[in-house]
Amino acid sequence: MIQMADIREWRNQEVVDPGGHKIGELESVYVDTSTGEPAMATVRVGMPTRHRLVFVPWRAAMVGPGYVRVAHDKKLVKRSPSIDTDGVLPFEDEGAVFRHYGLAYEPGANGERQLARR
Repeated sequence: MIQMADIREWRNQEVVDPGGHKIGELESVYVDTSTGEPAMATVRVGMPTRHRLVFVPWRAAMVGPGYVRVAHDKKLVKRSPSIDTDGVLPFEDEGAVFRHYGLAYEPGANGERQLARR
């Protein structure tokens, strides 16, 4: 597994899908608030004058020379819920990110967020 300290070093590196197709650049990582482990990443996509951040699960991510490979296809990632490059994922939109990838969404027992940006 890629350690959190190592993830910070990969910021702005290319993110590619399993076929090696470029998706965008790694922006940040969101951890699972119950475990502290990386759960999702945001990837900067779009035209040079109009970027947005899309979410992709971090599970099974691997690093290579100059890139991070995620386990999901480029088309699926680019259609995922997104935020502005200076935005924050609203609490009410967290579930949609998980559903997009067919993952279970489980907020905390008292309704706490499942994701926190690091």
